[in-house]
Amino acid sequence: MCGLRCVASARVRAGVRGPCTGASQNVLDREGAVPLYHQIYLFLRDEILSGQRPFGSAMPTEQELAETYDVSRITARRVLNDLAEQNYVERKRRVGTRVIFKSPSKPIEANIDQAYDSLLAFGGGTDVKVLSVEEVAAPPRAAASLGLEAGDPVIRSVRLREMEGVAIGWIVSYVPVELAPYVTTETLASAPILRLLEDVGVKLKYATQTINAVLAFGEMVDAMGAELNSPILRITRVSYDADDRPFMLTYAHYRADRFHIRMDLNGPGTQ
Repeated sequence: MCGLRCVASARVRAGVRGPCTGASQNVLDREGAVPLYHQIYLFLRDEILSGQRPFGSAMPTEQELAETYDVSRITARRVLNDLAEQNYVERKRRVGTRVIFKSPSKPIEANIDQAYDSLLAFGGGTDVKVLSVEEVAAPPRAAASLGLEAGDPVIRSVRLREMEGVAIGWIVSYVPVELAPYVTTETLASAPILRLLEDVGVKLKYATQTINAVLAFGEMVDAMGAELNSPILRITRVSYDADDRPFMLTYAHYRADRFHIRMDLNGPGTQ
Protein backbone atom coordinates (compact mmCIF):
# COMPACT_ATOMS: atom_id res chain seq x y z
CA MET A 1 0.00 0.00 0.00
CA CYS A 2 1.12 3.53 -0.48
CA GLY A 3 -0.14 6.88 0.69
CA LEU A 4 -0.32 9.80 -1.66
CA ARG A 5 0.13 13.43 -0.74
CA CYS A 6 -0.38 16.41 -3.00
CA VAL A 7 2.01 19.22 -2.18
CA ALA A 8 1.85 22.70 -3.66
CA SER A 9 4.26 25.57 -3.44
CA ALA A 10 3.40 29.21 -3.93
CA ARG A 11 6.85 30.06 -5.27
CA VAL A 12 6.68 32.45 -8.20
CA ARG A 13 9.65 32.67 -10.51
CA ALA A 14 10.44 35.85 -12.33
CA GLY A 15 9.33 35.90 -15.90
CA VAL A 16 6.93 32.95 -15.89
CA ARG A 17 3.86 34.88 -16.92
CA GLY A 18 2.76 33.63 -20.31
CA PRO A 19 1.42 35.64 -23.22
CA CYS A 20 -2.28 36.18 -23.78
CA THR A 21 -3.25 33.37 -26.10
CA GLY A 22 -7.03 33.21 -25.98
CA ALA A 23 -9.21 30.34 -24.82
CA SER A 24 -8.86 27.90 -27.70
CA GLN A 25 -7.11 24.62 -27.04
CA ASN A 26 -5.62 24.90 -30.49
CA VAL A 27 -3.46 27.94 -29.78
CA LEU A 28 -0.11 27.78 -31.55
CA ASP A 29 2.92 29.94 -30.94
CA ARG A 30 3.40 31.16 -34.49
CA GLU A 31 6.31 33.42 -33.58
CA GLY A 32 8.27 30.97 -31.45
CA ALA A 33 11.22 28.75 -32.26
CA VAL A 34 9.24 25.47 -32.17
CA PRO A 35 7.91 24.61 -35.66
CA LEU A 36 4.12 24.55 -36.03
CA TYR A 37 4.07 20.91 -37.13
CA HIS A 38 5.93 19.89 -33.97
CA GLN A 39 3.60 21.88 -31.70
CA ILE A 40 0.60 20.11 -33.23
CA TYR A 41 2.42 16.78 -32.98
CA LEU A 42 2.97 17.37 -29.26
CA PHE A 43 -0.69 18.31 -28.70
CA LEU A 44 -1.91 15.13 -30.40
CA ARG A 45 0.73 12.93 -28.78
CA ASP A 46 -0.33 14.20 -25.33
CA GLU A 47 -3.95 13.39 -26.12
CA ILE A 48 -2.96 9.86 -27.14
CA LEU A 49 -0.73 9.29 -24.12
CA SER A 50 -3.40 10.54 -21.71
CA GLY A 51 -6.10 8.33 -23.21
CA GLN A 52 -8.18 11.15 -24.66
CA ARG A 53 -7.58 9.45 -28.00
CA PRO A 54 -7.80 5.76 -27.02
CA PHE A 55 -6.48 2.73 -28.87
CA GLY A 56 -8.37 2.16 -32.12
CA SER A 57 -9.90 5.63 -32.29
CA ALA A 58 -9.82 7.59 -35.56
CA MET A 59 -7.51 10.55 -35.92
CA PRO A 60 -8.48 13.72 -37.80
CA THR A 61 -7.80 13.72 -41.53
CA GLU A 62 -5.11 15.92 -43.04
CA GLN A 63 -7.80 18.35 -44.18
CA GLU A 64 -9.43 18.45 -40.74
CA LEU A 65 -6.08 19.10 -39.04
CA ALA A 66 -5.24 21.82 -41.54
CA GLU A 67 -8.56 23.57 -40.90
CA THR A 68 -8.46 23.13 -37.11
CA TYR A 69 -4.97 24.58 -36.70
CA ASP A 70 -5.03 26.89 -39.73
CA VAL A 71 -1.99 25.29 -41.35
CA SER A 72 -1.25 23.80 -44.76
CA ARG A 73 -2.05 20.23 -45.79
CA ILE A 74 1.69 19.61 -46.04
CA THR A 75 2.12 20.57 -42.38
CA ALA A 76 -0.83 18.38 -41.35
CA ARG A 77 0.57 15.44 -43.32
CA ARG A 78 3.92 15.78 -41.58
CA VAL A 79 2.22 15.73 -38.17
CA LEU A 80 0.42 12.47 -38.91
CA ASN A 81 3.48 10.93 -40.52
CA ASP A 82 5.60 11.79 -37.48
CA LEU A 83 3.00 10.20 -35.18
CA ALA A 84 3.07 7.09 -37.37
CA GLU A 85 6.88 6.95 -37.34
CA GLN A 86 6.80 6.97 -33.52
CA ASN A 87 4.20 4.16 -33.52
CA TYR A 88 1.42 6.22 -31.98
CA VAL A 89 -0.86 5.85 -35.02
CA GLU A 90 -1.18 3.71 -38.14
CA ARG A 91 -2.01 5.19 -41.54
CA LYS A 92 -3.79 3.16 -44.24
CA ARG A 93 -5.12 4.23 -47.61
CA ARG A 94 -8.90 4.47 -47.82
CA VAL A 95 -9.08 3.57 -44.11
CA GLY A 96 -7.55 6.64 -42.49
CA THR A 97 -5.34 7.11 -39.46
CA ARG A 98 -6.04 5.28 -36.21
CA VAL A 99 -4.41 5.19 -32.80
CA ILE A 100 -2.34 2.04 -32.19
CA PHE A 101 -0.67 3.12 -28.95
CA LYS A 102 -1.45 1.11 -25.82
CA SER A 103 -0.24 2.34 -22.47
CA PRO A 104 2.34 -0.03 -20.94
CA SER A 105 1.59 1.22 -17.44
CA LYS A 106 0.50 -1.20 -14.73
CA PRO A 107 -1.75 -0.19 -11.84
CA ILE A 108 -0.40 0.56 -8.37
CA GLU A 109 -2.95 -0.05 -5.64
CA ALA A 110 -3.39 2.55 -2.92
CA ASN A 111 -5.74 3.04 -0.01
CA ILE A 112 -8.76 5.00 -1.27
CA ASP A 113 -9.53 6.40 2.19
CA GLN A 114 -6.04 7.87 2.50
CA ALA A 115 -6.22 9.27 -1.01
CA TYR A 116 -9.68 10.76 -0.36
CA ASP A 117 -8.49 12.39 2.85
CA SER A 118 -5.44 13.73 1.04
CA LEU A 119 -7.58 15.23 -1.72
CA LEU A 120 -9.91 16.92 0.76
CA ALA A 121 -7.00 18.21 2.84
CA PHE A 122 -5.34 19.61 -0.26
CA GLY A 123 -8.59 21.24 -1.35
CA GLY A 124 -9.04 22.77 2.08
CA GLY A 125 -5.56 24.26 1.96
CA THR A 126 -6.11 26.10 -1.31
CA ASP A 127 -8.56 28.66 -2.64
CA VAL A 128 -10.80 27.84 -5.57
CA LYS A 129 -12.21 30.07 -8.29
CA VAL A 130 -15.03 28.62 -10.35
CA LEU A 131 -14.42 29.68 -13.93
CA SER A 132 -17.39 27.95 -15.57
CA VAL A 133 -20.11 25.35 -15.09
CA GLU A 134 -22.09 24.39 -18.17
CA GLU A 135 -23.95 21.61 -19.91
CA VAL A 136 -22.01 20.35 -22.94
CA ALA A 137 -22.01 17.42 -25.33
CA ALA A 138 -19.76 14.72 -23.88
CA PRO A 139 -16.46 14.44 -25.72
CA PRO A 140 -15.43 10.84 -26.55
CA ARG A 141 -13.15 10.28 -23.53
CA ALA A 142 -15.70 11.70 -21.08
CA ALA A 143 -18.49 9.64 -22.61
CA ALA A 144 -16.45 6.43 -22.45
CA SER A 145 -15.34 7.11 -18.87
CA LEU A 146 -18.88 7.81 -17.66
CA GLY A 147 -20.55 4.98 -19.58
CA LEU A 148 -22.38 7.34 -21.93
CA GLU A 149 -22.64 7.82 -25.68
CA ALA A 150 -20.48 10.46 -27.30
CA GLY A 151 -22.51 13.65 -27.50
CA ASP A 152 -24.76 12.85 -24.54
CA PRO A 153 -25.21 15.85 -22.23
CA VAL A 154 -22.82 16.17 -19.29
CA ILE A 155 -21.92 18.90 -16.85
CA ARG A 156 -18.45 20.37 -17.39
CA SER A 157 -16.94 22.46 -14.61
CA VAL A 158 -13.66 24.37 -14.72
CA ARG A 159 -11.95 25.55 -11.55
CA LEU A 160 -8.73 27.35 -10.75
CA ARG A 161 -6.86 26.46 -7.56
CA GLU A 162 -4.70 29.10 -5.90
CA MET A 163 -2.39 29.19 -2.91
CA GLU A 164 -1.57 32.54 -1.34
CA GLY A 165 -2.94 34.26 -4.43
CA VAL A 166 -0.79 32.23 -6.84
CA ALA A 167 -2.46 29.98 -9.42
CA ILE A 168 -1.23 26.39 -9.16
CA GLY A 169 -3.92 24.23 -10.76
CA TRP A 170 -6.54 24.19 -13.52
CA ILE A 171 -9.14 21.46 -13.01
CA VAL A 172 -11.78 20.27 -15.48
CA SER A 173 -14.45 17.78 -14.34
CA TYR A 174 -17.29 16.00 -16.15
CA VAL A 175 -20.30 14.51 -14.35
CA PRO A 176 -23.59 13.05 -15.65
CA VAL A 177 -26.27 15.64 -16.34
CA GLU A 178 -28.51 14.29 -13.55
CA LEU A 179 -26.02 15.69 -11.04
CA ALA A 180 -26.48 19.22 -12.39
CA PRO A 181 -28.52 20.44 -9.37
CA TYR A 182 -25.58 19.69 -7.07
CA VAL A 183 -22.68 20.88 -9.23
CA THR A 184 -23.17 24.61 -9.70
CA THR A 185 -21.06 27.73 -9.60
CA GLU A 186 -22.31 28.46 -6.09
CA THR A 187 -21.81 24.98 -4.61
CA LEU A 188 -18.35 24.48 -6.12
CA ALA A 189 -17.22 27.75 -4.57
CA SER A 190 -18.23 26.46 -1.13
CA ALA A 191 -16.87 22.89 -0.98
CA PRO A 192 -14.82 20.27 -2.88
CA ILE A 193 -16.84 18.47 -5.53
CA LEU A 194 -16.34 15.05 -3.90
CA ARG A 195 -17.80 16.33 -0.63
CA LEU A 196 -20.74 17.97 -2.44
CA LEU A 197 -21.63 14.70 -4.13
CA GLU A 198 -21.08 12.65 -0.98
CA ASP A 199 -23.57 14.89 0.83
CA VAL A 200 -26.28 13.90 -1.68
CA GLY A 201 -25.52 10.19 -1.52
CA VAL A 202 -22.89 9.75 -4.24
CA LYS A 203 -20.10 8.17 -2.19
CA LEU A 204 -16.68 7.49 -3.65
CA LYS A 205 -15.89 3.75 -3.52
CA TYR A 206 -12.76 3.70 -5.66
CA ALA A 207 -11.04 5.54 -8.49
CA THR A 208 -8.60 4.89 -11.31
CA GLN A 209 -5.93 7.50 -11.82
CA THR A 210 -3.13 8.16 -14.29
CA ILE A 211 -0.43 10.79 -14.08
CA ASN A 212 1.49 12.09 -17.07
CA ALA A 213 3.30 15.16 -18.32
CA VAL A 214 1.80 17.44 -20.97
CA LEU A 215 2.50 20.87 -22.40
CA ALA A 216 0.56 23.97 -21.38
CA PHE A 217 -2.03 24.91 -23.99
CA GLY A 218 -5.22 26.86 -24.53
CA GLU A 219 -7.26 28.01 -21.53
CA MET A 220 -4.78 26.83 -18.91
CA VAL A 221 -2.05 29.14 -20.26
CA ASP A 222 -3.90 32.30 -19.27
CA ALA A 223 -5.63 30.80 -16.23
CA MET A 224 -2.41 29.66 -14.55
CA GLY A 225 -0.10 32.32 -15.96
CA ALA A 226 1.94 29.57 -17.59
CA GLU A 227 4.10 29.81 -20.67
CA LEU A 228 2.76 28.14 -23.81
CA ASN A 229 4.24 24.64 -24.10
CA SER A 230 5.72 24.77 -20.57
CA PRO A 231 5.63 21.48 -18.58
CA ILE A 232 2.35 20.61 -16.87
CA LEU A 233 1.57 17.65 -14.62
CA ARG A 234 -1.82 16.17 -15.52
CA ILE A 235 -3.76 13.83 -13.24
CA THR A 236 -6.65 12.02 -14.95
CA ARG A 237 -9.07 10.41 -12.52
CA VAL A 238 -12.28 8.41 -12.99
CA SER A 239 -14.33 8.09 -9.77
CA TYR A 240 -16.80 5.26 -9.06
CA ASP A 241 -19.70 5.09 -6.60
CA ALA A 242 -20.86 2.34 -4.24
CA ASP A 243 -22.58 0.54 -7.13
CA ASP A 244 -19.37 0.55 -9.21
CA ARG A 245 -20.80 3.17 -11.56
CA PRO A 246 -18.48 5.91 -12.84
CA PHE A 247 -19.77 9.32 -11.78
CA MET A 248 -16.95 11.74 -12.52
CA LEU A 249 -14.03 12.24 -14.87
CA THR A 250 -11.50 14.83 -13.74
CA TYR A 251 -8.46 16.32 -15.44
CA ALA A 252 -6.31 18.18 -12.92
CA HIS A 253 -3.48 20.22 -14.46
CA TYR A 254 -0.70 21.58 -12.25
CA ARG A 255 2.31 23.71 -13.04
CA ALA A 256 5.43 21.59 -12.68
CA ASP A 257 7.29 24.42 -10.91
CA ARG A 258 4.61 24.80 -8.25
CA PHE A 259 3.29 21.33 -7.50
CA HIS A 260 4.61 17.84 -6.80
CA ILE A 261 3.23 14.51 -5.63
CA ARG A 262 4.74 12.62 -2.70
CA MET A 263 4.09 8.94 -2.09
CA ASP A 264 4.86 7.29 1.25
CA LEU A 265 5.76 3.65 0.52
CA ASN A 266 5.54 0.98 3.22
CA GLY A 267 7.54 -2.22 3.27
CA PRO A 268 5.96 -5.71 3.21
CA GLY A 269 4.07 -6.53 6.37
CA THR A 270 3.78 -2.94 7.60
CA GLN A 271 0.51 -1.15 8.15
